[in-house]
Amino acid sequence: MVTQLKNETTSNIIYPDSDGKPMADNTLQFRWITMIKANLDWLFSKDNNVFVAGDLLWYPLEGDNKKRLAPDVMVVFGRPKRERGSYQQWKEDNIAPQVVFEILSPGNTQTEMSRKLLFYERYGVEEYYIYDPHKNELSGLLRGEEGLEIIENMDGWKSPRLGICFQLSERELKLYYPEGNPFTTYTQEKQRADKLAAKLKELGINPDEL
Repeated sequence: MVTQLKNETTSNIIYPDSDGKPMADNTLQFRWITMIKANLDWLFSKDNNVFVAGDLLWYPLEGDNKKRLAPDVMVVFGRPKRERGSYQQWKEDNIAPQVVFEILSPGNTQTEMSRKLLFYERYGVEEYYIYDPHKNELSGLLRGEEGLEIIENMDGWKSPRLGICFQLSERELKLYYPEGNPFTTYTQEKQRADKLAAKLKELGINPDEL
């Protein structure tokens, strides 16, 4: 639980919805961010108390608009799905995002990533996953008795909160739903839907009437 410090000017503080930084530095990074976010949306689509967001500013402390970070993807259990300009934790039953993902680009510095780790450590993240699609390198941290601790082997790791599985191939990371189906992109889903529609038509069934 984060202790909040309030004063008479707290209500006058503005919490901007944007930090002026782009969501991604390149198309590869953007593809991974949107793919993970979309698949987590699908995974929790029937649970109205799981909020998934991409590149949304998170303010952990009321009265402090300087301490903020926008995880590439974050998942919050116990908060309703609705539109938000930013995630102001004191307005969300003081529930911190439990799971965050960062997708690296060549422009990320060690100083920047250390700062993010300290932020997530301090403000209550339970699972923190970092993937570099350019180098195909994956690392993860899980909250233990002494804070966020490195997960020694991420290949085959199953997220305690999300239930998804991580597998590293020679080319890139593979993510799987709890039941074993792989994460897919919009294009792959569209191709799958088109193939199914074609098979139905071969059987004399109009998919538009289903």
